[in-house]
Amino acid sequence: MECPLCNGLTSIEYLCKNCDINMEDFGKVMDYYDDYSAYLETNIQKQTDGDPQSVRQNICKHLLSCSQCGNDEVVSIHEMYI
Repeated sequence: MECPLCNGLTSIEYLCKNCDINMEDFGKVMDYYDDYSAYLETNIQKQTDGDPQSVRQNICKHLLSCSQCGNDEVVSIHEMYI
């Protein structure tokens, strides 16, 4: 299972709750944990993403940020077979 957003197969349109403008995707939230987390295997990363179901439910957590107000949101993206 692969994340369609990480692999450029889709894009996301998610409106900021404060500004009502489209938020920008900054990739997997797990990549921001420390200097080496981006190099770990995805299922190992998922064990520390704060969601105990993300491995079983094939979910990739993405960090979205609003360029206008700085609001950050973490959203769940369902992975798919590629």
